Amino acid sequence: MNIRFLVSSIVLALLLGACSSNPTQQSNTTQAIVNQTEEAVSEALFSENIHELLAQVAQTQEIPLPALESGFLDVKTIPSIRKLVLPPSGTFKKNWVAYRKRFVEPVRLKAGKAFWEQNHAFLTQVEQESGVPAEIIVAIIGIETIYGRQTGNFRVKDVLSTLAFSYPDTPNKAVRERLFKDQLKELILMCWSDAGGKLPAKNGAQGLNGARFSACLNQNSSYAGAIGLPQFMPSSIRSFAVDGDGDGRIDLRQSPKDAIASVANFMKQHGWEPGMPISFPVLSSGIAEAKLLADGEPKLKYSVEELINKGILKPEQGDLQTGGVTPQSKAFIVDLPYPDTDGSDQVHYVVGLNNFLTIVQYNRSYFYAQSVAEFAEALGYKNQSAVPTSNTAKEAKPTETSGAKTKKSKAKKKPKQS
Repeated sequence: MNIRFLVSSIVLALLLGACSSNPTQQSNTTQAIVNQTEEAVSEALFSENIHELLAQVAQTQEIPLPALESGFLDVKTIPSIRKLVLPPSGTFKKNWVAYRKRFVEPVRLKAGKAFWEQNHAFLTQVEQESGVPAEIIVAIIGIETIYGRQTGNFRVKDVLSTLAFSYPDTPNKAVRERLFKDQLKELILMCWSDAGGKLPAKNGAQGLNGARFSACLNQNSSYAGAIGLPQFMPSSIRSFAVDGDGDGRIDLRQSPKDAIASVANFMKQHGWEPGMPISFPVLSSGIAEAKLLADGEPKLKYSVEELINKGILKPEQGDLQTGGVTPQSKAFIVDLPYPDTDGSDQVHYVVGLNNFLTIVQYNRSYFYAQSVAEFAEALGYKNQSAVPTSNTAKEAKPTETSGAKTKKSKAKKKPKQS
């Protein structure tokens, strides 16, 4: 039956019902009818939109449409998700201090040390191969899900379908709906491949495990559709996730090795510089200058030398031999606002380097990136370059000639004990 004809039939039937109602109850009944009508129309349009998207995927990838439709027979909107993605109210104040307290705290740090101990050998291996410090990997997974304790309890196909076709009315509604439509398509392709299906499918479902396809579509996610220990979106899973445990599958929900290797690969592919710092503190005498340069844009735009000349950084921070970076290295000003005890607006400033920007690519938030950095430091990460200070040091510690090798030393193999 044509979907628009079905919607018209529903509306007509409900209105006819309203005409036969008791006159004394007509007002209330009419309102109820209107509400039911709007809900019925909304659900009908939702079903139509899902069908159109599945048809697009089927055509593009030469997948039999019925095979896709079978996985979405019970898809539904989740009203609570529409509230969860709403931006904060106009009176909301960003609070770096409160954010940090939520994530860099004893429970997560204790869990992080346990996770490191349990996966110590593999973390060391991945660090040596990727150049991404174990502390950074452990910090990201800890902040994202406390090592799998909080991975979300919504079905991922429901989440992405809701946000793709029923995003709340916000100024960026159109942009966000396009983003989630793309993620829904990525989810379908990810699950098709995970279930043994070929891409393009050549109009057949040979090798497809239907039960696995359905299970993949129905797996739990966050309210934004992020999956597993490291909370990857479907597009990131397809682009950056890797099989860390070598079992032939990528499972970010149940395999810590897959999660560890995938986080490292994501960071490496987004430009992590082995052996280089994440950020530098701003000199107290340079705060006024830092304030002038803080524009909120996550873009490397100032040289370290410029920031030294402005009094924002110390000269030593432009010297690799003293734990800094090169004078030509690029940086930007990170502003972390918070209200003080009197409610007055305050800002904590740091100088973000390339590796800070790499963390921002994982989650586009200065608060998030700084929390990862401080979580990692609490585990023992040294926020300085790993270049040796002299030939003597090089001879005494031959493994400390590069960033990736520095982490091989025994002192860095286990998390710092509190």
